[in-house]
Amino acid sequence: MTRNSFIWLVVFFGLLFYTGFYPVDRFTWFLEVAPALMALLALGVTRRRFPLSTFLYVWILIHCAVLMIGGKWTYALNPLFEWLKEPFGWERNNYDKLGHFLQGFVPALVLREVLIRLNVVNGRKWLVVLVVSFCLAVSAFYEFIEWWVAVATGDGADAFLGTQGYVWDTQSDMFMAFCGALVAVVIFARTSDRAIEKVSAR
Repeated sequence: MTRNSFIWLVVFFGLLFYTGFYPVDRFTWFLEVAPALMALLALGVTRRRFPLSTFLYVWILIHCAVLMIGGKWTYALNPLFEWLKEPFGWERNNYDKLGHFLQGFVPALVLREVLIRLNVVNGRKWLVVLVVSFCLAVSAFYEFIEWWVAVATGDGADAFLGTQGYVWDTQSDMFMAFCGALVAVVIFARTSDRAIEKVSAR
């Protein structure tokens, strides 16, 4: 195990245990942490055969941290974003919007790196179209999951949904994922390219 991998795992499990210690709602914590645990499993399986760039591992860890912290307090009760409501004039806790932005941003970086390294797409324009479209599809599927959980559990899913009475919550969540994906493939394209060159050289 490399030094970077060890640090990554320490931070991941440190956050996992911290957020799992008396969360606001245990069921919500489990639902929010589940994608982070699935990401850990996927990274463990692919680590030797197809290691990702350090740049990407850092962003995946950040995304996992946002998920776990969202699980501890629920997306509607995050203390920092609750405090930010007054200075920014927000009517709701917008921590969920950060989560959905990263839901587009991080998968876009992952898919972009994989497609480039495997030479799947010819042309950078088509790369942008495919990556953004994939991230929108992932965002839509996640909204399906929220819907199915709500139907299955009734009122118990309110904390997981985090709508806070906002009628356009689903649409705004998908829009934030769309914005995150665009930022990843446009603004962070060169940084991603340099990270890909480094991992390819190794």
